[in-house]
Amino acid sequence: MSLVKFSNQVPSLFDRFFEGDLFDWSNRNFSLTNTTLPSVNIKENADAFQVDVAAPGFDKNDFKLELKHDLLTISSEKQIENETKEGEQFTKREFSYQSFSRSFSLPNIADAEGIGASYENGILHISIPKKEEAKPRPSRMIEIK
Repeated sequence: MSLVKFSNQVPSLFDRFFEGDLFDWSNRNFSLTNTTLPSVNIKENADAFQVDVAAPGFDKNDFKLELKHDLLTISSEKQIENETKEGEQFTKREFSYQSFSRSFSLPNIADAEGIGASYENGILHISIPKKEEAKPRPSRMIEIK
């Protein structure tokens, strides 16, 4: 026979304190994948590669694009600070800090000098042109002598 402690007391203030959101470390406070990496689509056509990074809520100045030894790194750090006015105090405040870094190896056919980027409607668009010698050429007839 096992002993079970039974209590019909009202929960104390101490018990209620530990039931709050501050001590809730369940997965509901994180994304489903537990990451902050944005989704990426990569398309290719005859002239270029197109990399689209889904990053809504950012500003174009929040991004850093770096090319080093044929490794293209896309990164961002963003911190939102909510200032309080004199006489205000926090009842609850949640920090907002977002950062990510993604790296991609460029193929030999990419023209690293011609890379361009723009940010519009929550999508960072990166265009990576192909070198001229890598682009498909139309067939031609060769004269036999």
